[in-house]
Amino acid sequence: MENNLDHHPQERAVLVGLNADCFTAAQTATEESLEELDALLQTAGGFCTGKMLQNRHTPDAHSFIGEGKAQEVRMLVEATQASMVVFDNELSPGHIRALEEILGVTVLDRSALILDIFAQRAKTKEGRLQVELAQYKYLLPRLAGMGASLSRQGGGIGTRGPGETKLEVDRRHIRERINRLQSELEQVRQVRSVQRQRRMKNSVPVVAIVGYTNAGKSTLLNRLTDAGIPANNRLFDTLDTTSRQLRVSDNLEVVLSDTVGFISKLPHHLVDAFRATLEELEYADLLLHVIDASDPNREAHIRVVDSLIDKLAKPGTKVLRCYNKADLVTPEDIPIGEDVVSISAVKGTGMDKLLQAIEKSLGHSRHHVVVTLPYAMGGMVDTLHSEAQVLQTEYTAEGIVLETVLDPILYGKLKDYITKEL
Repeated sequence: MENNLDHHPQERAVLVGLNADCFTAAQTATEESLEELDALLQTAGGFCTGKMLQNRHTPDAHSFIGEGKAQEVRMLVEATQASMVVFDNELSPGHIRALEEILGVTVLDRSALILDIFAQRAKTKEGRLQVELAQYKYLLPRLAGMGASLSRQGGGIGTRGPGETKLEVDRRHIRERINRLQSELEQVRQVRSVQRQRRMKNSVPVVAIVGYTNAGKSTLLNRLTDAGIPANNRLFDTLDTTSRQLRVSDNLEVVLSDTVGFISKLPHHLVDAFRATLEELEYADLLLHVIDASDPNREAHIRVVDSLIDKLAKPGTKVLRCYNKADLVTPEDIPIGEDVVSISAVKGTGMDKLLQAIEKSLGHSRHHVVVTLPYAMGGMVDTLHSEAQVLQTEYTAEGIVLETVLDPILYGKLKDYITKEL
């Protein structure tokens, strides 16, 4: 993974995790989650100089990992000339303050690191609003004890986003800013909602691409639509939903939406802040779950995505599992199933099968027909405009003639009035 910071030297960080018996799976740190934290650090432009995992029954009230372990971390920081310590757990303001005193360097937790990446990656107005809102919500409860870290100047990991000096304002100002951001986001949502209603009116199905971060979603979108989104081997590379039109077959056009990558232990306040981006899931007719077939933690990552789909997608939305990077594994490594496709987005293999599977999953064959309705059935014209794709309408002596694309249900209802199959 590349260092994405052009203006700052690469920051050196020691990564620390606490595995406590009293923690839930989402709160605790493991060897695997520390590996992921390392990948996140690289994405933010940092470099890991060492890792430490501490096992305890409960967190230490003062120093979180215990005084003895904190001194060990301090020695590792000094020995590797690290400038910060990043914890894989969520830390309270009190713990951050105590640890910064003991360790003598900046201390961040997993949420702060993810927010920093979000701040680097957000490009559209909506993405930037969401990031800023998430950052202020994260900062508000932590303001009391953050004097030293907030006055840090010079940029670098953990200082991007709302800015160093802006953060020294009082809580009232931050609350006002949060309210303002929420109303701005609401306006953005309404615009998107209007766009979505227009799409639904034109009966263009929405296919949302979801998956664990770095599974290859943007590469797939580029391959299918030549969307030209930067696709790099970095976590969280896409923060802003990108939508593109895709002609699946002669009878089917869809809107493909790329979403932000999912990640385990994604703090709940970040999911809330990014709900507008993930809102696409709620309106999708089909979810393409892109899976990195070569990922050693594949099954765990599939579970993370499935649980978020359960929370965010409308019940009963069909999911097509798309095993990407299939060229890096043997065919036996990929399960066989009706809703499973194996592809390589980089090499372009399996795309025809994927398009066929999309068409089948959406329950179309859609029928491109001419329908002649008697004037007594004028109400059906409104139904067709809202539930089908109406390409042309003509009022004639014989009746109302519509060129339309119908799904199987409407096709069945109007079979007797179809005068031409196109």
